Amino acid sequence: MSRFFRAADSDTESEESEEEELLSEEEEEQKPKPTAPVPAGGKVPMSRFLRTAGEDSDEESSEEEEELEDDDDEEEEEAPAEQKKTPGSRFLKGADSESESEEEEKKIVKSAKDKRVEEIEACAKSMDNALKINDWVKIQDDFDKLTRLVQRQALVNEATPPLYIKTLVDLESSLNAALAKEKTASKKMQANNARALNAMRSKLRKTLKENEDQVKLYTEDPEAFERAYAAQQAPPEPATAPASKTKKVRIELDDEEEGAEGDEFTTVGKGGKALSFTADQVLKTLAAVAEARGKKNTDRAEQSRILEKLAEAAGTTYQEIRVLLALISSRFDYNPMATFMPLDAWASARSELDRLVNILTADAQYAVVEDITLEYSDLDERSPQKEGGLVRVRGSVISFVDRLDDEFTRSLQNIDPHGQEYVARLKDERGLYETICRAQMYFEQKDEGESAARVAYRRLDHIYSKPDILIQALEQGVVTAMPEFSQSSSSLSVAGTSAALIDALCKQLYKSGQPFLRTRAMLSHIYHHALANNFETARDMMLMSHLQDSIHAADAGTQILYNRAVVQLGLAGFRQGLVREAHSILQEIFSTQRVKELLAQGLHQQRYGVILTPEQEKSDRARQMPFHMHINLELLEAAFLVSCMLVEVPTLASLDTEEQRRKAASKPFRRLLDYAERQVFMGPPEHTRDHIMQASRALQDGEWEKCRDLIEGMKVWSLMGNEKQVKEMLAQRIQEEGVRTYLFTFAPYYTTVSLELLSKTFSLSVRSVTSIVSKMIWNEELAASLDQETGVVVFTRTELSRVQQLAQALADRVSNLVESNEKALDAKLGGGPEARAPGEGGKGGERKEGGAPGAGGERRFDRTRTQRTGAARTGTGFRGERFSQGLGNNRVGGAQNAGARTRVAA
Repeated sequence: MSRFFRAADSDTESEESEEEELLSEEEEEQKPKPTAPVPAGGKVPMSRFLRTAGEDSDEESSEEEEELEDDDDEEEEEAPAEQKKTPGSRFLKGADSESESEEEEKKIVKSAKDKRVEEIEACAKSMDNALKINDWVKIQDDFDKLTRLVQRQALVNEATPPLYIKTLVDLESSLNAALAKEKTASKKMQANNARALNAMRSKLRKTLKENEDQVKLYTEDPEAFERAYAAQQAPPEPATAPASKTKKVRIELDDEEEGAEGDEFTTVGKGGKALSFTADQVLKTLAAVAEARGKKNTDRAEQSRILEKLAEAAGTTYQEIRVLLALISSRFDYNPMATFMPLDAWASARSELDRLVNILTADAQYAVVEDITLEYSDLDERSPQKEGGLVRVRGSVISFVDRLDDEFTRSLQNIDPHGQEYVARLKDERGLYETICRAQMYFEQKDEGESAARVAYRRLDHIYSKPDILIQALEQGVVTAMPEFSQSSSSLSVAGTSAALIDALCKQLYKSGQPFLRTRAMLSHIYHHALANNFETARDMMLMSHLQDSIHAADAGTQILYNRAVVQLGLAGFRQGLVREAHSILQEIFSTQRVKELLAQGLHQQRYGVILTPEQEKSDRARQMPFHMHINLELLEAAFLVSCMLVEVPTLASLDTEEQRRKAASKPFRRLLDYAERQVFMGPPEHTRDHIMQASRALQDGEWEKCRDLIEGMKVWSLMGNEKQVKEMLAQRIQEEGVRTYLFTFAPYYTTVSLELLSKTFSLSVRSVTSIVSKMIWNEELAASLDQETGVVVFTRTELSRVQQLAQALADRVSNLVESNEKALDAKLGGGPEARAPGEGGKGGERKEGGAPGAGGERRFDRTRTQRTGAARTGTGFRGERFSQGLGNNRVGGAQNAGARTRVAA
């Protein structure tokens, strides 16, 4: 009886006894109905709905049902005999009627084992019918179904039926006959039938290889093979003592048992399938593991442990390479819900990749190639003698290197950067760098250009943003781990300096056929030059590469690298004292008000009703830079605002009207300055912006010493390596711009100003003051003359009449109208000023080429570029032009002026 009904009978035994007492009196009065004889066991026959609990078919049920009833059988043997006798209930008295007995005679109960055998027979018969009409599409479907049925039998520890082996043998002969007939036939079979025939050839070859031993035994003596199968399926003789049923036990891989048994041991995999770890069975076990990969309920950790044992049991180089390729791939099959790869699995994958590369480097007769058309049997042992000197294995070493590096970056993105775990994880970069260098040396030895270029970029990506001392530490670790690497052409010992090493890697990437690698190599090269304060070299490389014109079409990662290179270039100019260049470079980044997002150092703030989808937010998070590669935003903002102060405060003082001042100043600086001027009370500065705004107001009032003290009092300058030189440079520039601001502000109120007075007021030499005033007069910024005999500056006052003022206002409006027309024309043509005809666009063409190179024209052109900020941000052609002109206008004898002079002379 099933355990579900036995429990109910035992719990209600007392209730049934009471019911029997009540019914006994009625049974005495009425004539008892004929009932079926009670069996010897004392059990009352049950209804057909409950008959499965007590029928003899339990002996023929499947093993799965027997396992479920193991515990109940044991309890039933221990229970006393009185509890086994269940009194008949009134609900079961009429359960054995004649109609029900007739239905029971018609009903045939089959075990799961018999059903599986019948399914196999039906499938084999269907294949025989399809063979008669040469329908290979139907044969292929039935063969796949038959294979699944046999695999299901193997999962329950049942032997392979002879009918399956017979079907394989017959199918092989029919397949060979069909192929021979197809070659000689004048009319070819249909395309889908031919494809199914070819597919069956490969499937059948693989299946015969797996069942090679059984096929051999069957072909030698089919009758003996069937007798052996029948003897194996015969039920065992009953034992005198009831033996407990054996349960399935999964054997765990124990290190102690492994050491005791050595290489000759066997474990049980999923479904009770035996896995052999001997050297001659490595490939077969590997194929079984590969077949289970990706399926439902597959234990990834257990698969990795099995592959580890296979790697230890591998007897040949070919087996070891095959197992390592599968093992490294299984390491990356971690839980998809996890944000990054487990650290222990990552470390194991890195060590196994090093082992694989060492094997391939030591034995040149084996090669791992990315060739999907390469065909060979996974169960055959291959050697250089059989393959003609070189064994080619399907796989990709460079893909493993890329994935290992990507997983390292992903872990740094998701670990808290302010904890010790991030620091500990960052220490693994040294081992990863050694793996990358080992792979680069292997690809250079194999002369695989594209793979060598990809791994060279991975190496460059780890060192382009680091200072020299860290690069030297990484290279020293590589030489310690691999002494032979010191002889490589791409090592630091051969290059000499870190700059020469990066230059060698970038030149290698410049020769690559992939534009993606060339672009990123150029940007990394520019970044490193800017980091080393080589501003002129980095600027020239940026201008000559013309990346400004095409960067808007690049991928997001390349655009982030471009923004980082531009920002680092601006910082390099600021450290060198080139304040105007730094201002023009950084203004484009800060005008967007999305500095964090452009540098991939933070997510975009959702405002104005813009909501990112989960996919967009996930992709944005995946593009974030690791914390140790961030550019300090506070330092960057300080450099930009100080540059704005030194450039725009004198410019604001030189303009007369408020409208001109509003157009001249950049929006971020102007907004902060207006906010500071609206404050009734200004307290002590608390952060960087407060320092710079108070310093700007002091500079406007002529208090250059207060301005200098506020700027030098900022703690953010300690983040720069040359803090002392930067402070000295800023103090000198504040003095010079203080002179300019003073002259612009108070020129209308003076007739003459003594040079010696200016020298004492701003603590500058007379020679420096004379140079500043002369430059202002030459650039027509100051309406004055210099009297060197008396040492004074004589101001020239020019009173404009009403007509002149109106004419000047009209000229400004016409200039704005022409500029708006040029913008509309550029948008229509889809390009910058170079897209227009030579006679169109006065400012971009005729005025620049035929006009005199006066200061007024240059200022007007600069203002035009400043007002085109919106078009520059959209990347429609003005971005690169504005960047190159912003740098080139400040160069003495620059490329643009030289080109203009050449055209005028012609």
